[in-house]
Amino acid sequence: MLQRNHYSQPLPPAGQTQLTTATRSRRNRNRALLLIILALTAYLIWKSVWPFERSVPEEEIVPVHPVSELHPIVAAKQSELIAETAKLGITILITDGFRSVEEQDALYAQGRTAEGDVVTQVQGGNSYHNYGLAIDFALRTKAGEVVWDMQYDGNKNGEADWMEVVDVAKRLGFTWGGDWANFPDYPHLQMDFGYTIRQLKRGMRPPVEAE
Repeated sequence: MLQRNHYSQPLPPAGQTQLTTATRSRRNRNRALLLIILALTAYLIWKSVWPFERSVPEEEIVPVHPVSELHPIVAAKQSELIAETAKLGITILITDGFRSVEEQDALYAQGRTAEGDVVTQVQGGNSYHNYGLAIDFALRTKAGEVVWDMQYDGNKNGEADWMEVVDVAKRLGFTWGGDWANFPDYPHLQMDFGYTIRQLKRGMRPPVEAE
């Protein structure tokens, strides 16, 4: 008597079954890896377009007219500085005040893409000079020579004239660039009124009158 086969189709060889299982497992791993990559890419794109923190909200950007001169308070303090140091027998010359963005870029190029020594670390729009909030000074000797000699004692009182000017400037409310650790700027005096460069670039400005 013939025995009937209970299977409608013959079983695949054992090796082929193992191969099929391995292929499916590999495909599943590839799909999972692809999903992880896609999710990570989407997250990075989202984070770059929509940062979690924003220092200055968009609505705080204020359109203002370009600055073209010293801030009135800075200009007044500059005059006081000249007068107060003159009482000490020191003559100073203001060598720079307001500086345009174009002039700042030209200074930044010096020693980099143009001839000369490096004199600044900031490009146009990143200096307080560009907002009328800074001045630079030098000394004028008895002979009329303009010098940047920090040891010069023209009034013969045993103190360097340069540092006497700095002391007066600080009393008037100026910040001295010579105190900067990374790139000291010894002729530089500024009044930032607590405003950062980022805020100034956003259009925020100090009041024109002392509060």
